[in-house]
Amino acid sequence: MKQAYISIARSVLEIEAQTLSAAAGALDDSIEQAVEQILRIRGKLIVTGVGKSGLIGAKIAATMASTGTPSFFLHPTEALHGDLGMIGKEDAVLAISYSGESEELGAILPHIKRFDIPLIGLTRSAESTLGRYSDVRIPIQVEREACPLGVAPTSSTTLTLAIGDALAVCLMEARGFKQEDFASFHPGGSLGKKLFVKVADVMRTANLPIVSESTPLKEAIVAMSEGRLGAVLLTDVDSRLAGLLTDGDLRRALMRPGFDINAEAKTYATLQPRTIQAEQMLASDALVLMEENKIQLLIVTDAAGTIKGVLHLHDLVEKGIA
Repeated sequence: MKQAYISIARSVLEIEAQTLSAAAGALDDSIEQAVEQILRIRGKLIVTGVGKSGLIGAKIAATMASTGTPSFFLHPTEALHGDLGMIGKEDAVLAISYSGESEELGAILPHIKRFDIPLIGLTRSAESTLGRYSDVRIPIQVEREACPLGVAPTSSTTLTLAIGDALAVCLMEARGFKQEDFASFHPGGSLGKKLFVKVADVMRTANLPIVSESTPLKEAIVAMSEGRLGAVLLTDVDSRLAGLLTDGDLRRALMRPGFDINAEAKTYATLQPRTIQAEQMLASDALVLMEENKIQLLIVTDAAGTIKGVLHLHDLVEKGIA
């Protein structure tokens, strides 16, 4: 039975893939016309549709809005009961209906055209109600649905969604939409964090484990334990960074002949640890430095060598940078 499920699933994917491939080969200038129409508007792109088309429309509107085209989804029923006023004269409407005969959608089309608002239709037939009202019609041609009964929207909704993505990408290209622009719409996402979070936003500055380089090793170990960084920072007589003693340094020291727990901490420390002097560096760039140098702790200093803070790999992981 499991093999039967795999066969069914494979058939669905193949049918929908064939639908997309056929549509790609049949694309006409309606895509160009739709893109140019959307670029001309000074307002928003309102996406509308009923049922499955409405669900697809909501996703298309969200994609448009996050890629530089102001957009929102409006349900035709809500539009009929007062929300039609949300559509302004500087807007355009992208209406979705495979049959082109959705009753609720058809009811608002005359009102949209009465205000001479550009209408882009995603529908199968140019002779349908939506097809006749559309200024630009992007055809949704499906040979068959992937549903075994041939009735559940499957191939048609997949194609509609893909055409919405195609329109969004065309608009991104036309607007010169860049990675930084995308991140500005997604400040909480991983890309937004990589492009906007600075070292200063993530580094630790309070209660740092700092001791003098001449501090006995046993006291430095206590400071290391209390600091919860897996390391202790060493400073010279002028309070400038002099070295870094990590738990790794300590383990290696224990293997050395003549190990002395009372020796000065600098005896076993790394005396030229990796540092940066750029608090405004992107945290993602600092992460690259840490990966290249195979370190978990990056020290931030000023030009004089005074410690400003530390950047720990664990903090980058918690912030979603790593």
